[in-house]
Amino acid sequence: MPTIPWTAGPAAGHSGEVTVMASEFKLRRLSQVPGFLRASLVIRKQALATAGAVGTSLRAAPLRRTFWTLSAWESRPALEALVGAEPHRSTMKRMRPAMEASVFTFWTTTGDRLPDWAEADRRIEARRNGTA
Repeated sequence: MPTIPWTAGPAAGHSGEVTVMASEFKLRRLSQVPGFLRASLVIRKQALATAGAVGTSLRAAPLRRTFWTLSAWESRPALEALVGAEPHRSTMKRMRPAMEASVFTFWTTTGDRLPDWAEADRRIEARRNGTA
């Protein structure tokens, strides 16, 4: 599956400081990939409708059982509002047993310097290796 490119959210164009989150999810079994992909697309839609979302992108390597997200938010509370709302909250709980590994990294930047996948990959790798 190719990358779903950066898609602007309701707060697109926010010029101040933004909170960025990048994540990597590795599933235990290949049979879990279709369900996780469906859930990811639902949460992506939810994120793009959440107040404070600057934008988001999704990448998947289904045969490697791995998914990545990259999103930017007006603030950390805006991101936390998504995480605490349905369907994100129950999806996290339901999918937790399927996870072999998860990595999350957060940083701030400005709305005119939104992240790209190269930066997200570097930060995820640093977090995975304990050097972030």
